[in-house]
Amino acid sequence: MKRNVYLDMISLEEAQNRLEDLYGTRRTQTETLLSCEAAGRVLAEPIFARTSSPGYHAAAMDGIAVKASATYGASEGSPLALTSGQDAFPVNTGHRLPEGCDAVIMIEAVNPITEGVFEIDTPAYPFQYVRKMGEDMVATELLFSTEHTLTPYCIGALITAGVHEVCVYKRPSVLIIPTGSELVTLEGPNATQPEPGRIFESNSHMLAAMVESHGGRAIKHPIIRDDLDAISACVKKAAEKEAVDAILLIGGSSAGSEDYARRVAEACGNLLFHGITIMPGKPVLAAQVNETPLFGMPGYPVSAIVAFEQCVAPLIASLAGRQLTQRPLAHVTLSRNITSRLGLEEFMRVKLGRVGENLIATPIAGGSGTLTSITEADGIIRVPPHVEGLATSDPVRCELLRPASLLDRTLVAVGSHDNTLDLIADAIVRKSGKTRLISSHVGSMGGIMALKRGVSHLAGIHLLDETDGSYNQSYVERYLPGKKLTLINLVMRQQGLIVAKGNPLGLSGIEDLTKKGVRFINRQGGSGTRILLDYKLKELGIEGKSIDGYTRDEYTHMSVAVAVLSGTADAGLGIYAAAKALDLDFIPVVTEQYDLLMESDILETPMGNELMATLDDKGFKMRVEALGGYSTEKTGTIIRRFVP
Repeated sequence: MKRNVYLDMISLEEAQNRLEDLYGTRRTQTETLLSCEAAGRVLAEPIFARTSSPGYHAAAMDGIAVKASATYGASEGSPLALTSGQDAFPVNTGHRLPEGCDAVIMIEAVNPITEGVFEIDTPAYPFQYVRKMGEDMVATELLFSTEHTLTPYCIGALITAGVHEVCVYKRPSVLIIPTGSELVTLEGPNATQPEPGRIFESNSHMLAAMVESHGGRAIKHPIIRDDLDAISACVKKAAEKEAVDAILLIGGSSAGSEDYARRVAEACGNLLFHGITIMPGKPVLAAQVNETPLFGMPGYPVSAIVAFEQCVAPLIASLAGRQLTQRPLAHVTLSRNITSRLGLEEFMRVKLGRVGENLIATPIAGGSGTLTSITEADGIIRVPPHVEGLATSDPVRCELLRPASLLDRTLVAVGSHDNTLDLIADAIVRKSGKTRLISSHVGSMGGIMALKRGVSHLAGIHLLDETDGSYNQSYVERYLPGKKLTLINLVMRQQGLIVAKGNPLGLSGIEDLTKKGVRFINRQGGSGTRILLDYKLKELGIEGKSIDGYTRDEYTHMSVAVAVLSGTADAGLGIYAAAKALDLDFIPVVTEQYDLLMESDILETPMGNELMATLDDKGFKMRVEALGGYSTEKTGTIIRRFVP
């Protein structure tokens, strides 16, 4: 079968330049809107004031209007009396000044003597507390130039200036065409898991929302199966007489034998590029069909997001005559070294939180198909194509996806994975409305090292001391001497073998992992679960190399459970809650202690107080126990304070 190849891989800058050269001066057609309905739109022609504001000399204060020259000579020793209706006229803010008056004396400086007689002890000066005619705007003056984006404030100015209607660029219309024989539509609230080989089509809805958020108008087309003629016919029709301003063809832009986007582009128009040296987003292509820009969007959602933001969003902004708003940047410190592919500019998704004076960035695992890697992200680090990675010591800039103020009230947890951390993250937001918790799963020893380097506030740990069967304390003493820390119990939990429903291989314990045909999935080195497994293997006299899959590892209990559910593994060591969540069977091995190791100083902050209040909350404990395999009897108990 014929496969596509990326014949003209170019840099992101070059791709953007090619689009700019073709479409940089193009604008959408125009339409006329009522001024009061035009917020957010871009002017297609300049706006001049039709009336002045104010249209008369107006009082700027409550008080009396006077002719300034008539008040000269007034002083504390020689107050001046004024008579209402003769040389003093009561006015309220906004009132037109009576004929012959050119100043206002505010009410606080006026002393009533008798009915209709006022006394002042300070003279007024011309146009004191007066809004002069045309002070804000003068009829015929330019209010806003062409391609000015109208803000809500601008609407007030338009109405004040007597401008009833405005001519604006139409919102760019973008046709979104999802393609793929594997796609199914999500219908109704009671959807079930699609049959193997089929997936819910979500990219068109996601991209439509992105089009709308960037000021465009999204038009969604029904799913088209993998049929070259049908896809080509749809694209040609959409490009006739410039029916839409842009076309997004989702899926089929990579190098598979059934990836038709390139063939459609070449058959219907002129290919501008296919493949950009970015990751995610590399397969994106662009073409021109009857003067209409066509984009072949990658099927992987994160790739589609990056391709949209870097190629489509600038085009939508340009067509509407607006400038694309750039995300704010911040200097960050990496929590760990990261690697990157040489020759590709990588858009690394990260979680962010302030620890001490530094904004700490923790990379989120996941490839182009892992949508949660972007939904959970606080920022994007762009790794240049000429480097193979970044070190914790490198100065790094990060594009912020969330307000900086939110990051200052973020508890950063780096350590072992446990499902209860997600419950804490939800509960603490519900309880405080301000503090949040983000967690990165690198294993218990990874959490210990993160605290040692000062890149986290707390770590989830469950490290078994093989000498006496205790948990955690000896590791803190060994690896973190001299640090002021507090060890708090989170849960007691069941660890065991996660196996397929019905336990088809009849496994009964760790010793059965060496049986022929049993495929194991392990946890990463340094994790408490890995240490527990090695301890049990040592007790049984079993070497790791005798277990098929001992060197295959995952970073979370849920990932282990998914491996068993999908059939890529027959067993994995993990917590009961993970097995229960995916309706798998579970063979208990041990009840272990899972603690939070936290910087003691953080406990004295509002964030620390809110965390402890969450751990003590009965509702939170009930939700934890409902997961299965947990005991919350000691949850929130301070086990030990470590002092320098």
